[in-house]
Parts: sequence; C-alpha cells; structure tokens
Amino acid sequence: MIFNKDTAEKTAELLLQINAIKLNPGNPFTWASGWKSPIYCDNRLILSFPPIRNYVRDEFSKHIEKQFGKPDVIAGVATGAIGIGMLVAESLGLPFVYVRPEAKKHGRLNQVEGFLQKGQNVVVVEDLISTGNSSLLAVEALRTAGANIKGMAAIFTYGFDVADQNFKNAKVDLYTLSNYQNLLNLAVAKSYISEKEEKTLREWSVSPSTWDIV
Repeated sequence: MIFNKDTAEKTAELLLQINAIKLNPGNPFTWASGWKSPIYCDNRLILSFPPIRNYVRDEFSKHIEKQFGKPDVIAGVATGAIGIGMLVAESLGLPFVYVRPEAKKHGRLNQVEGFLQKGQNVVVVEDLISTGNSSLLAVEALRTAGANIKGMAAIFTYGFDVADQNFKNAKVDLYTLSNYQNLLNLAVAKSYISEKEEKTLREWSVSPSTWDIV
C-alpha cells in the first residue's frame, strides 16, 4: 500500500528522471532470478542526487511517524537500504541498525549490526520490494533479536501478488512511497513510454516469472 497518492506520483517521476527506474519493453533486462523484465530498478542511485535523497528522506520520516508512530529504532536492509535508512534515522533522531542477508561467519557472528535491545519498536526501511522474501528474512532476524516490528517502509514495490501474500503471512504491514501502478500512470502521462509499451509493461506484471517478449 502506498503512503499517499501525490507522494507516489512524485517519487515515480523522480526515479524516472535519474534513471533509477529504467523502462525498456523492447529489450528486456534479465534479473538475477532469471526472470525477463521490461523494467529495472536501482534505487541506490538516489543517494547520488542530494535534492532527491532529501525528498525521499523527508517523505519517509513524515509518513513513518504518521503511519506507525515514532519507533525506537530504524533498521535498514543491507545493502540497498543502509544509506537511506540511516538518513531517515538521523532525521527522526533515532538509533539505526542494519540487517545482513545472513549472519557473519566470523567475529561476533552478527546478522543485525548495531545496538538493539529486546522489546524495542522497529520500523524497517527497504529500497525495493519484488517477492518480499529477502526483506522478510531481515524482519525474521530482527524478531529473533527481540525486536517488535511496527512495519516496513519501502521506496518502491512491483506490486506482485506473491509479495502481498508473503507480507500477510508474516504479519508485516508494508507501505511504500511509490509502486508499479503509479509509475505506469505517470510514465504514460509524461510520455516516458507509449501506450503500446504500457500494454507490454502491464502484461509483464500479470505473470513476471513466465513473461518473455514476443
């Protein structure tokens, strides 16, 4: 679910402007999973554009506090959400931790890096949601460490049904600054893509794991 429609539209346009989101229906990308995709999203680029990273920081800070109440800790999911998560924590005057994909094999064997006390209320910040599996592994690690998860806030989601079900099963409320639906609406309105390309992009979202260009 998006936090706010106006925020969703503006975030989508900013991501398109800096090529954090690339739409290429005629020459699809190949994801690490092997899926063919007419869209590629790299929200790490946000950190290289100060006005845009400040906008994302401020929107996260405002909506997180409104939706979840002010938590005790902000947690970022490594590696994509460490930077923006830390900016949000700084803005809210809160401690910050981040969560590795898996525990280290040496030293203190940490998966959650930073100081976290059992029972603390945590909002998790993520950059991108596809199936939600990696994001929810971070939630599981935080819960194992004793955190009370208030919810997750992400920059963008593809809006896959499987992700919705995964978050529902994990009992985690997910809110995003923008999503695939608002992106396509904005991309057509601002002539980033044609109506024919929009049709291709909508067809992909119905069954992304089996889609291929014809």
